[in-house]
Amino acid sequence: MDITNNSEDFTLTCADCGASDPGWASLNHCVLICSECSFVHRNLSRHISQIRSLTGGIWHTNQLKLINYLYKNGSNNIWEHSLIDSHSGRVKKKPVSNDPIIPKKEAFINDKYVRLLYAIRPAKDEFTVDDLNKQLWSSVRTGHVITALRLLALGASPDFVDQGNTPLHIAAKNGQDLQVELLWIYGADFSCKNSCGQTPAEVAKKEGHLELSERIIELSFDVSDHFSLFLCGRKPSHKDNQHFLIPDLVDPFISERMHNLGKQVHLISDLLFERLVQDVYDEVDRREIELQWSALTNSQIRMHKHVAIFLPVKFFLFGIIRGRGTPSCL
Repeated sequence: MDITNNSEDFTLTCADCGASDPGWASLNHCVLICSECSFVHRNLSRHISQIRSLTGGIWHTNQLKLINYLYKNGSNNIWEHSLIDSHSGRVKKKPVSNDPIIPKKEAFINDKYVRLLYAIRPAKDEFTVDDLNKQLWSSVRTGHVITALRLLALGASPDFVDQGNTPLHIAAKNGQDLQVELLWIYGADFSCKNSCGQTPAEVAKKEGHLELSERIIELSFDVSDHFSLFLCGRKPSHKDNQHFLIPDLVDPFISERMHNLGKQVHLISDLLFERLVQDVYDEVDRREIELQWSALTNSQIRMHKHVAIFLPVKFFLFGIIRGRGTPSCL
């Protein structure tokens, strides 16, 4: 499935500057952005914005379907709520496509995604976190993914438990494949069992949603699959109960060294191991984006003087979990 301008009443433009034909997506914001704005997003690090090329990245059909649907149904309004709310009192002019990347686009993007200056916020005393969690739990049984995104942006927990089930169990039971994709983006625990001892994949299978069950299993192995694809050029076949691929090491010296390193890894705490996996995942993601970026023939026209960094600008952010949590399979 391609994201294209296939609707007469909707033209795809960059969420940040309005440039036509955006070629990138920010997964966790469910918006489309142009190449120039994606350059700034790269510098935010993936705990702020998880970007992927629409043409050079690897996509599952459901992921593209989700981004396409949400963007055409106003996902960007969630992050620019106060800019379009006439009663907010906040006046800010968005950059346009021919504005300079630095400082104009960079400043706006930082205000929008890092400081969340324009994002939707509940009115004072309007909702408690518990209210948001319960609304999310209820909404994922339906196809209203834009409602779920808004609730997640407001702070609802993707792992909230009610009546013994998480939102992921509810989405799986009702065959809501796009809700599953959104909950995955927002870090839902795919290995969590409900009060009946069932995982979301088992719930989906029990209800006859076999393709969704297989997709949930695939998503639960995302981290190890990502590493396998990067190192081996292919992913395991989960349908055949093959969940891991181990690269062949033909050099005996490297093989012995890796064996010794493996012993050392087993000695570290679970928390340190989780952070190590997150850092390696981030680095693999950075390298893949670099390859996607280098494939853009015009990417050096306006960005040749700038270098995309990898480490977060604010070092205290290293202490938080960046992106999706480490699945139990690791």
